[in-house]
Amino acid sequence: MTSDPLITVIVPGWDVALYAAEALASLQGQTLDAWCAVLIDDGSTDETGAVFARFAGRDERFRLAPHPSRRGLGAARNTGLELVDTPYVGFLDADDVMLPRALELLVGSLERSGSDVAVGAYARLRPQPGGGYAPSPVQPWVVASTSPARTGVTLAEHPEVTGNIVAWSKASRAELWEGLRFPQGLYEDQAVTQAMYARARAIDTIPEPVVHWRVRAEGTSITQHEADPDVLAAALDALRDGVDVLRREGPEAAVRARIGQILRMDVPRLTAMSQDDASRALIRDFAAELSESLPG
Repeated sequence: MTSDPLITVIVPGWDVALYAAEALASLQGQTLDAWCAVLIDDGSTDETGAVFARFAGRDERFRLAPHPSRRGLGAARNTGLELVDTPYVGFLDADDVMLPRALELLVGSLERSGSDVAVGAYARLRPQPGGGYAPSPVQPWVVASTSPARTGVTLAEHPEVTGNIVAWSKASRAELWEGLRFPQGLYEDQAVTQAMYARARAIDTIPEPVVHWRVRAEGTSITQHEADPDVLAAALDALRDGVDVLRREGPEAAVRARIGQILRMDVPRLTAMSQDDASRALIRDFAAELSESLPG
């Protein structure tokens, strides 16, 4: 094990045995080897825990912190945060893939700049008709959040970064997480990520993808169920919560940028997925609420 790891990568997983080995192998393949990882099996009913244990038994950089029963993704990440004792922290979901230079790029940027957060691009890993997975092009809103490369910018200077809300495309200083934890429930990234941006003294952006985000072939990812009225309501609440954080803690430019992206991207996408009039009405009311609240 590297004597002084620079970053702790928190890896939660629930019933992802099909993918966990690839995720953990992608950590072992990093060009920066000064890392350690906390593996949280969140009460899986499949072999996820066994995969985690196998990797931890062979590589002491992996540390196990399992949940006896399922508590949810937010709680699993919070368990990992309690165990961080390195200068930096990052996340990797156990069904995704970290690209080989990810930690080198993210941690290296923070080491050079002194910024609090480094934000990388990411691409979806989609199932292919003949089997297997292949990455898609980086989506336009991800490009807008990370390109071109920036060093030491504030949220007011680069408000479009608020469109990059996933936990696992970033590295941040561990002290930024003091008093900051993930909420329970679905879409736990939204409010936490906006709070992190608002608290950051300076932000770096990296145009190169650092993670491939898997769209599971079996359709079990939460974002693949947004036609469900309960999931839709949770998605809208999370979007609202993220905007509220920016209103309280961030500059007006960030509020405008985030609301603009939601109205351009999320509202049409969710409307297209909705299968009943009640859901479409909920989205219309949500869009009207955001439009009316736009800062002048």
